[in-house]
Amino acid sequence: MPAIASSKSYRVGRSKTGLGLFATMPIKKGTRIIRYFGPILDSKIPAHDEIENKYLFELNGRWTIDGSVRKNLARYINHSCRPNAESDVRPRERKVFIRAIRNIEPGDEINYDYGTDYFKAYLKPIGCKCESCEKKRKKLRAEARAEAAKVKARAAKKVAPKSTAKKKKLNGKRFAGKAGRAKA
Repeated sequence: MPAIASSKSYRVGRSKTGLGLFATMPIKKGTRIIRYFGPILDSKIPAHDEIENKYLFELNGRWTIDGSVRKNLARYINHSCRPNAESDVRPRERKVFIRAIRNIEPGDEINYDYGTDYFKAYLKPIGCKCESCEKKRKKLRAEARAEAAKVKARAAKKVAPKSTAKKKKLNGKRFAGKAGRAKA
């Protein structure tokens, strides 16, 4: 059975994407960090289809957890394409635990991959804001700026006048420009 982190192992704090859950002490790989909980919704009841919040966690085709309750601190865990935790879904028990998949240091934001359905519905239209995607976009922007600078430099080189260092002949004498000396 994996170790279970105490509630003192994390705190809710300001994140780049709003609020997030942050480690306050080291969390070892494999540690069960927190339980994602809330009312269990039955998808066979039509009224539950009308609930629109972003804290719904599908256990299976029939059961969904509505994690919008304020006591559910796991709802503050943000998405990451390169997460440090994962969801441990137990449909028979109707429970979800968030477990560390690598060591998490104090101050690190705890995050997991929300899955393709959530990503396509909510994150893709606005662009993923996770750290790894932000780094990718930053790198692509830097590469685009560097390429634009190269193109601009090439264009400036084509337009620039020919070098003024060429020597001119004047009355059989060679001059290297205004500052040059006459050579016989």
